[in-house]
Amino acid sequence: MPLLKPQFGFTLIELMITVAIVAILTTIAYPSYTDYLRRGQVQEAPGDLSDYRTRMEQYYQDNRSYDSSGSCGVALPAAPGAKYFTYACATANSGQSYTATATGAGGLVVGLAYTIGQLN
Repeated sequence: MPLLKPQFGFTLIELMITVAIVAILTTIAYPSYTDYLRRGQVQEAPGDLSDYRTRMEQYYQDNRSYDSSGSCGVALPAAPGAKYFTYACATANSGQSYTATATGAGGLVVGLAYTIGQLN
């Protein structure tokens, strides 16, 4: 009677169980991961708008106006610092008020918008 060689490796069922477990863990983890990334990308807009508001208030103290030409007197945040948002600003009331807006332009923040003005 011939001697049987020992078998090495995995059976197809063992492999399929492993794939199923990995798939289940992935479906649970992926939404949490994308939410984590989105929260990191969203932080750009409030930080940039806060800095912009400070510069606008300094401009107002120096000039007694936010700029009466309809555009704001201070340069908006721009690339390369602005990765996920585009920024716009407009003045009203003869330069006595302004509205700065950050609109999601890339990554996971497309469709989000943040606005700040002279009254916060």
